[in-house]
Amino acid sequence: MIEYVIPENPDDRVLDRACDALAAGGLVAIPSDTSWVVVADPFNKKGIANIYRFKNIDKLKHLSLLCESFSKASEVAVINDIVFKTLKKITPGHYTFIFEATKKIIRAVQANKTDHNVGVRFVPSLLVQRLLQRYGDSLISTNFDKAEMGLSEEEQVFSYMIEDKYSNDISLIIDPGEYEIVGPSTIIDYSDNYPNVIREGAGKVF
Repeated sequence: MIEYVIPENPDDRVLDRACDALAAGGLVAIPSDTSWVVVADPFNKKGIANIYRFKNIDKLKHLSLLCESFSKASEVAVINDIVFKTLKKITPGHYTFIFEATKKIIRAVQANKTDHNVGVRFVPSLLVQRLLQRYGDSLISTNFDKAEMGLSEEEQVFSYMIEDKYSNDISLIIDPGEYEIVGPSTIIDYSDNYPNVIREGAGKVF
């Protein structure tokens, strides 16, 4: 089901339906800054099983967490004061940060048990931020496989395409109409407290 919203002022009723789906272990599709993504509750066993089944990858493969605030991020990632001051200047932004994982997320997600690392994003999208605020917790996310959808990397994903192909897998699709996709995020590894740029993407390397 597609729900259309105003990106600057999304309907709380739509967000509540998305939250209900997530709490029940369902998947929700929403555009982020870098791509359309599927999100689930990382602390819901059914949600974790569903998102890994949807992505069709081994459960040891890492997926990023979307966090609404540093307070929420600190529940899943170890962020020291120096790194915090740096990140505060550039977030939300087009970045994925890798940190040492906390016990909370290690217990919930099998992939984080292997290397005790976790990827965290602070997405510069009001719609995503509102969903995170409404849900009250971080969400695990993965992007759509364009090749699986019969698209080239240059082609754009639209909500009707998602509904046509994944209506049996996704509980709700939130479509804000116009939105900007900037391309892959810049990945910076802070797992040893020093920045190591893993991939240069849309986020400016500082």
